[in-house]
Amino acid sequence: MTFFLALIVDGVLAGSVYAPIALAFVVVYRASRVVNFALGEWAMLGAALFGSASHLLGLAAGGVVATSGMVALALVFNRLVLRPLAGRPVIALIMVTLGLGAVLRGVAAVSLSGVPRRLPLALSTDPIVLGGLAISREKLIAAVIGAAVVAAVGWFGHRTRAGLAMRAIADDQQIAAAMGIDLHRYFALTWTLVAVITIVAGTLWMLAAGGGLGVVLIGLRVFPIVIIGGLDSIAGTIVGALVVGVLESVASGYVDPWLGGGFSTIAAYLVLVGVLFVRPYGLFGQPATVRV
Repeated sequence: MTFFLALIVDGVLAGSVYAPIALAFVVVYRASRVVNFALGEWAMLGAALFGSASHLLGLAAGGVVATSGMVALALVFNRLVLRPLAGRPVIALIMVTLGLGAVLRGVAAVSLSGVPRRLPLALSTDPIVLGGLAISREKLIAAVIGAAVVAAVGWFGHRTRAGLAMRAIADDQQIAAAMGIDLHRYFALTWTLVAVITIVAGTLWMLAAGGGLGVVLIGLRVFPIVIIGGLDSIAGTIVGALVVGVLESVASGYVDPWLGGGFSTIAAYLVLVGVLFVRPYGLFGQPATVRV
């Protein structure tokens, strides 16, 4: 029983780290109906900028540098790439994000080679023992910060005028524009928000699981979460992140020893296939309805 509880706790902590990057998927999709498959690369680049700048300038200045760089990237991407592709087939947008991801991987590998990327934090490596369970200090800190980010974005979306405007755009862009909402302004705000989220998500992933170019894999690991929970549902994102985190943890503890290491990484995709058969729009998503 202790082993099982340890797996559950570890899965919940992992899900709390998955949640912010899954939230970035949802924020982009709700506002612009774009699925950004390069979010893993965004998280990797944001975390690398934050870590390397922090080593040189300190945490506060490093945060400013990383945020400025990622926001600039987001605004340029929105202005020069997404605007000209407005109204084009979805496959065109998908290919653009995949191409951007490949470019970011190459740029990071060349420009940030040999540069320290982990934050210069003096954290104890001793685990925290609660009720007989040893909990990783880094994972616990990352989980708490990840939960706080999700809560902050949820508050922003439901308690501010900008959040209300973004929700209106998500419901119907044409009606929102007719009511005087500046779509381009709020698209830029959406991508700015996503840039900040990816910095936090990538940094938390490096803190909890290690760094390097392997951070880009978080995008692929998180994609089942947003499909299972629903691409347009923040609540579904939170539930999906916790479900996938626990599922991967339990599978790694009980199934991997029998079927070989690696099954836990595809377990979420098997659940994804099952959910698509039952509810193609996700557990908490809403089916698209068109009045004719």
